[in-house]
Amino acid sequence: LTYAPTGGIVAALTTSLPEKIGGVRNWDYRFCWLRDATFTLFALMGAGYLDEGRAWREWLLRAIAGSPAQMQIMYGVRGERRLEEYTLPWLRGYEGSKPVRIGNAASNQRQLDVYGEVLDSMYHAHRAGIETDDADWRLDVALVNFLESKWDEPDEGIWEVRGGAKQFTHSKVMAWVAFDRAIKLSRELRRDDGDVQRWEKIRDKIHRQVCRRGYHRKKKAFTQSYGSDQLDASILMMPLVGFLPASDERVRNTIEAVQRDLTRDGLVLRYRPEKSGGDGLPGQEGVFLPCSFWLVDCLNLLGRKEEARALFGRLLDLRNDLGLLSEEYDPFAKRQLGNFPQAFSHVALVNSAQMLGGAASDVGERDKQSPINRARV
Repeated sequence: LTYAPTGGIVAALTTSLPEKIGGVRNWDYRFCWLRDATFTLFALMGAGYLDEGRAWREWLLRAIAGSPAQMQIMYGVRGERRLEEYTLPWLRGYEGSKPVRIGNAASNQRQLDVYGEVLDSMYHAHRAGIETDDADWRLDVALVNFLESKWDEPDEGIWEVRGGAKQFTHSKVMAWVAFDRAIKLSRELRRDDGDVQRWEKIRDKIHRQVCRRGYHRKKKAFTQSYGSDQLDASILMMPLVGFLPASDERVRNTIEAVQRDLTRDGLVLRYRPEKSGGDGLPGQEGVFLPCSFWLVDCLNLLGRKEEARALFGRLLDLRNDLGLLSEEYDPFAKRQLGNFPQAFSHVALVNSAQMLGGAASDVGERDKQSPINRARV
């Protein structure tokens, strides 16, 4: 999935393979999402592929160079910014799944979580031995300073909903990650130039807000957005990025709620479109494979290691004869769904394998062995 001339990594090689056979949830994934490529960088670095990680980081720096206000959530493999979406009505679509789409309108969305993922990747690239020079640091500062005035605004979130912006809990968690990693990188680079104390105050403010407004006491879980009682699998990232430990009662309750109420045949859904106020599209979708791997990680952090390994083994069994995965899976029809092969799914697999292979028992040690556990709590 890597384009060698630039180092860009596409989300998948296909367009419009449906998330539900015969449905309209069909997208063009032949582009470089900052979010997906960032997770990929963690997997590469954790496996010792620093040259590939360095090439991707150079692509990232070229793609997002300029004003932080103009940073997109996705680009073409050469850094192209114009990714207008249109349909090809004369094509039948895969098994009658229309429309067939070219381009992706999500390129124009605001997704605040990408700032956290980019800063997270920059921090861990530095930790892996990829040098952060003056230009890199200036970009990091520009990004986090821009986020300072935007983090509390609504956005379309990690799932790129087309039903309107909300105050998504996951977006706020990742805004916290952006400030947290900028603070850590500043100290490790010894560049405490006065911004750090301000960043610390914002980081702590975000943390307090998420804990107050993102947790639904009656539901006993962190929910999809402020004021909502709907679950969202993106909250499984909370302990994985170090926002709160898995042992925290609220996090443990959330993991158990997802496992109980947001699964289909034991595999994790992103959310339930029919119950979350709508995402702007009709119909349902399959279980989301990366989220199921996140559940593996969370179960492992809770000490439920046999259960984590059993779920991991089941997910491995879903691969095709070449060992490849798409984005989603239909556990009843027993077939893969969505674009293929999907970087996000394979990266989640690699990161889960690295976590399950670690022998350490505390978060600090796990961070050294597995890049998915990448924060000090």
